Parts: sequence; structure tokens; C-alpha cells
Amino acid sequence: MTAYPHLFRPLDLGHVTLPNRVLMGSMHTGLEETGDWDRVGAFYAARAEGGAGLMVTGGLAPNPEGAVLPGAAGLMSADDVIHHRKVTERVHGAGGRIAAQILHAGRYAYSKDAVAPSALRAPISPHRPLALDEAGIEKQVADIAAAAARAREAGYDGVEIMGSEGYFLNQFLVAHTNRREDRWGGSYENRMRLPLEVMRRVRWAVGPDFIVIFRLSMIDLVPDGSSWDEVVTLAKAVETAGASILNTGIGWHEARIPTIATSVPRRAFAWVTKRLMGEVGIPVITSNRINTPEIAEDVLAEGCADMVSMARPFLADPDFVAKAARGEAARIAPCIACNQACLDHTFAMKLTSCLVNPRACHETVLTAAPAARSKTVAVVGAGPAGLTAALEADRRGHRVTLFEAAEEIGGQLQLAARIPGKEEFRGLLEWYAAELAASGVTLKLGYRAAAADLDGFDELVIATGVKPRDPGIPGAEGPQAVSYAELLSGRAAPGTQVAVIGGGGIGFDVAEFLSHAPGDSPAEDLAAWLREWGVGDPAEDRGGLSPEGPCPAPSPRKVTMFQRRPGKFGATLGKTTGWIHRSTLRAKGVGMEAGAEYLSIGPDGLSYRKDGEIRTHAADQIVLCAGQEPENALAGLAETRPPGTTHLIGGALSAEGIDAKRAIAQAVRLALEF
Repeated sequence: MTAYPHLFRPLDLGHVTLPNRVLMGSMHTGLEETGDWDRVGAFYAARAEGGAGLMVTGGLAPNPEGAVLPGAAGLMSADDVIHHRKVTERVHGAGGRIAAQILHAGRYAYSKDAVAPSALRAPISPHRPLALDEAGIEKQVADIAAAAARAREAGYDGVEIMGSEGYFLNQFLVAHTNRREDRWGGSYENRMRLPLEVMRRVRWAVGPDFIVIFRLSMIDLVPDGSSWDEVVTLAKAVETAGASILNTGIGWHEARIPTIATSVPRRAFAWVTKRLMGEVGIPVITSNRINTPEIAEDVLAEGCADMVSMARPFLADPDFVAKAARGEAARIAPCIACNQACLDHTFAMKLTSCLVNPRACHETVLTAAPAARSKTVAVVGAGPAGLTAALEADRRGHRVTLFEAAEEIGGQLQLAARIPGKEEFRGLLEWYAAELAASGVTLKLGYRAAAADLDGFDELVIATGVKPRDPGIPGAEGPQAVSYAELLSGRAAPGTQVAVIGGGGIGFDVAEFLSHAPGDSPAEDLAAWLREWGVGDPAEDRGGLSPEGPCPAPSPRKVTMFQRRPGKFGATLGKTTGWIHRSTLRAKGVGMEAGAEYLSIGPDGLSYRKDGEIRTHAADQIVLCAGQEPENALAGLAETRPPGTTHLIGGALSAEGIDAKRAIAQAVRLALEF
């Protein structure tokens, strides 16, 4: 009997029965825009083979003006139908089902041709949209219905109508973006007219025996968003208009509240979806920050939804469902919600992948065939680069020995897991441990490998990571100064008035650590997180915005960050998460001093020059986060070994801008060369 009876209960939709309650939610991967439809098919087929009950594609535009950006993929022509048939045939051949998401961006379209209910520019776009007239509205409705018909012609099992996240249909629903005074604006009855007309026309276009999901914004998190009564009214009307399933949308893209980053608690919005249960007779899907089968099972068992949507977890592990069914949950590669290789790539117009799984969206490129000859491989360093290299080499049939000087695996991941809001890194460490236990890798912990230990191996991988860089500030060797590694590892206790040297990613992590009391992490306390970000009850607060606004817990110490470079702090942080880190620290009262020339560290604190004036910042502790440098003392072994058999990866190769994403990707590609 399965450990997840609710998760694996079939879902009868009348004309079709889904084998389980797992939806692979829509993601913008950029694959469709490559024009390589075999590659697109391989991506979805891998997830179908992995057991997803139903999948939804990335957003497909119904017309050029509705595309998220010029050249974005769509369902606009006969050629599009031909291309998408390659995808659906691969998915059906793998035993899966897939729906096409039809997404009209409205004012979110990054194009001068954007259209919307009113000519109001979105804060995330430089373009002011054209306010549609009656003929323009009819064209959009007809184009969306035609796209749905093409989806059926292309072999899709259904469509998802994107009515949330602040896109076109959502823009008509709320007074925040709909200032019209005709029959498409004003009263809620008028404002919901367009989504309902789209729903009715789509159902007519595809017929009764076709899945139609309507993705409904259940909490907008923007001013003048929908009230809860309006959400329920729309849900009931959408059901009457022919929807098969209601999917949950959370927050608009312009909302200043995070909804899917790692600092957001798991299942943070399932309570919102639960409010809708019993209000409609069709299945309801919940979403956002559900990333383990245990959480998914609990959400379903508690009656929060009929089905769960997980998107990025299927980037991290395409076999998520199959492993859960086999009782191998510990071996599911975890989505840590870091955004680094998925959403950050999307907004940088790069192909999506995954920090944990670089093969995501590269299924036809990074293929791991068994090695032609089994080699002996030594890997030194059990951080993310070394762990990945060892496991990948083992999977290909090599005999691997992994040396680690510390008493535990993980390297810098151990430090990351101690940052409030980054608790997901613990799951990544646990997954690596489970994979090692199931592998043939010989692990030597607490063993500092010397040259003699590494003799005779066919291949040597040096993945010894990084060490804190000495910033060269006079007095940095004194008792007031500690490195970030000493602080985060617990070798140094935090002070009460702390100066943080460095405004990059590590500096932000340290400031986050210092501005929280021990055990205080809103990411693990939903009520605290909702208060911190000012999320209210949509039944009482329109749009789900609390009238009190954000109310974070006060910092237990005074923290000030310093950086040499003038300008904004955190310039190298992720595009989709940097604003979250800056907002969090500002709310905690963390000071930020840019353009500081460090002069010395002494008993009185930090002496620095700014704007030509010498200043002293009183502090009982100065934490050095001024960069890293490679820890590569073994690099010289390359001169004594056969050419091409010694490899440096991760931080040991280069500490410049190093992160786990780059280190893991390097390790995968290297192991494929052995």
C-alpha cells in the first residue's frame, strides 16, 4: 500500500480519469522558443515517464499582441499545430497527459503592441498598453478560443486558461487595472464579463470531452485586488461556463510580496485554496511551495484541495511521482526554490534549467550513457561540486572514492542551510546523503587527502572549494573581526552591534543571520511570515493585503552592511530574489553604507573614509564577507600526473562569482567526459 493514499487516488473528470492527484504546473522554460521541438518533446516526455498525472505547458500566446515578448511561442497558426504535435506524441508515447496553457499577457507583454482593459503601464514593463475597444476585445476572445481549438488539433488533452498572476484576464477583473466605464468595467458583474466570455467560447471551441482548467487568482496581493466574495463568485461562474478544474493562482507578478522563493514557507497558501473547497463542484488545485510528497499528501488529506500543482520540483527531479510511488521519497532531488537557474534565467531571457539538476531542459544534450571503460576516480572535496562529480561518475559505472577533510558532507551548503529562509538547503544535504548511501561511492570523511592517497587513480577531481578572502584591512587579525565562515559555523558567537564588510550574496546572508534571533525563521512559521509581509485574510482585506502592512519581528542586534563600491547593495543577487533580500533587511533596520574605503579595525569598531571624511562605526564585531578565493592546494598535482587526468571544478577552479549552480553544472559536464 502506498504511503501517500490521497496523492495516488485517481481523479475522475468524467471523460477521462487521471492516475494521481499531481499536476506538473506551467513553467516558462524557453524551450519552445528554441524551435527544437524534439528537445521540447524530450523535456515533457521525461516528466510523463516520471509519473505526473497531468502536465501543463509554459504559456502559449493566442496572438502576437498577447505574447509575453516578441517571438514568444504560441498557438497562432497551422505551423504551430504541426510543431506541438511532436510534443503531444512524445508525451502520449510515454503514457502521460498534457494540457496547453493559453496565456495572454495583456499589459505585462514586453512589447509596444501590448493591449489591456485600460492604458495603464505595468510597473514591470516599460510599455504603456493600448486600451481595447469593443472590436479589439472581440478579437482577443476569438483568438483565445481559436488557440484552444488548435491545442486540441495538436493532440493536447486539455488547455489551461491563464486567468491569474496579473495577466490579461486578471487585469479585467480588478479596479486596480480596469478603469473602464462600459459593459467591460465598473461593477464586478461587468469586470468578470471577459473571463466568463473567454471560458464559454473556449468550451464551445473544444467540445465537452476535453480538459479545460481555469487558473483563478485567489489572492491578488495588490491594492484594489479582488475581494474573497468576488473570487467565489467568479469560481462558481467559471464552473457554470464549462471549466473542468480550477487551478490556484497566487499574487500578481508586480506584487511586492514573495510567493515562491525559498524564504516563503512550504504550502504557504494552501489555506487560501481550502476556503474555496465546497463552494464549487469541480476539482480545485492548490499550488505554491509544495515540494515533497509528504507535504502534498498532507495538503490533500486536510481537504485543502483535490489536486496539488508542483512546477519546479519537476525541474529538480522528473521522476518525482515515480519515486514517491516506489517508496523512495528520500531520493527525490529537492527543489530548493532558489530561482537561480529557473526564474532568474527566464527573466534574463536564457534557457531555464535547475541548480539541483542541470539536465533539466537539456535532456537531449546532457545524456549519461554508461562509460565505455570503468575507471578509478578520486574526488577531493564533498561540497556541491565534488558530491555531484562523484555521484555522476558512479552512475556511469566508474569506481569512485570521495575524500572530505570535514566530518560531514556539504561544504558551503552547510553554511547556507544555517541562514534563516534557506532551510531548504537541509533537504539538499539530506538528498546528497541518501544518494551516496545508495551509490557505490567510497566516502572518506574526516580525511585530508595527501598526494600519496591520490596516486594511481585514472582521474583526479579537485573540488576543494573556496576560503574567505583576506580583505587586507589593518586590524582584521584582531579579536573584533571574524570571517563569515567562523560566524555561520558557530565557531564565533554573534556580537550585539555588528558591521558586515561586503554587500554581495554572502554579506546579505550574514546580515539575514544576524538580524534574526536563534530559531526565528518566518520560513518555518507561517503566521510569522504572513505578519512579516503584511498578508491578510482575503475574506476581510481586499486583495489579501493587511491594512497594518508588513510587521516583521525586530532584529535582536544592530547590523550595518558596508561595501567599497558606490551604488545599490546586492547588485549581483538574483533578479527575482534580490528585491526580497533587500526588503527583508530594510524591514529589520539593517543599515547599508556604500562607497566606504576601509581604513582599519580596532576596539572602537570600523574606521573608514566616505565622501572624503574619515568616520568610525562603533561595533563590537566586524564580519568579513569581502569575497572568496580558491582552496586549491592540490592543484600542483596536475604536473605529476598524466596530462588531462587532473580536473579542477567549482570554487577550486575559480572563486569569481562562484555559486552552487555553476559548481554542480561543471561537475555534471565533467563526469560525462570520463
